[in-house]
Parts: sequence; structure tokens; C-alpha cells
Amino acid sequence: MKKPSGFTLIEVLVVLVMLAVLAGTVAFNMSGSMKSAKIRGASKDLVAALRYTRSQAVIKHSEQSLTLDVTEKSYQPPGKPKVILPEGMELKVFAAESEIPSEDKAGFRFFSDGSSTGGRVTLIYEDRFWRINIAWLTGEIRLFKDTEV
Repeated sequence: MKKPSGFTLIEVLVVLVMLAVLAGTVAFNMSGSMKSAKIRGASKDLVAALRYTRSQAVIKHSEQSLTLDVTEKSYQPPGKPKVILPEGMELKVFAAESEIPSEDKAGFRFFSDGSSTGGRVTLIYEDRFWRINIAWLTGEIRLFKDTEV
């Protein structure tokens, strides 16, 4: 007697369950990567805006400022449109007292020699954060890798 060829219903169900578990694992891992990419991209964009502001101060031989709005979670480089941070991202700013016009706004001023008023910006998204330091003497802008809170 010849056995019928093919798969049993049990074998098909086992394979489908294994595929579902694999798909769930991949989706979970991808969401962590997306979170990391989102904050990394926003951080790098803000660093680029700060460096642009510094270079404009040096090129134009005049003070230039980048303003941050903590309540609105946005920033605006000189002569450019306002940039709003991605949904769910928090913004903390440590700036010179002279650069804090109100409770919800702060900024960084860059001078024609490249120096600045200095300070720090921290971008927070869920359990990750990236820190941007602005050196007052040199105006150097450094981005520190994300770390878990």
C-alpha cells in the first residue's frame, strides 16, 4: 500500500507557529532599531544646525544664535525654518543665563571668532538619550552616544 504524499495538518500548523514566533521576534528587534535611529537622526540634525550657526557667525563676522523652544520641542537656526523634534522626544537645555529669555526658550550664541556662550542639550526618547555639548571657549560641538537612562 502506497502512503499519500504531502504534509499533515499538524506539520503545517507547527511551521505556521514557528513563522509567527520568528516574525514577532524580528518585529520586536526592528522597533528598537527604529527608536535608536529616530533619536540619532534628530540629534545629528541638531548638531548640524548648531555647526551651521557657528559657521555663519565666523563667515559673516557677526554674532549668530540658535534658539530652542523646550515647550514646543523645536529649534531654529538663523535664517532657516523652525525644526520640530519627532513625537515623544523630550528636550532639556542647559545654557548661559544671558541666553534664556523665558522659561520655555533658551539658546546658544556664537561669536565671530568661533567661540560661544556654551552649554548642553539633551535629547531624550523613552529610555535613551543623546547629549550635545557646546564648548564656550572654542565653540566646539560634540555629540555623545546614546546611553540608557
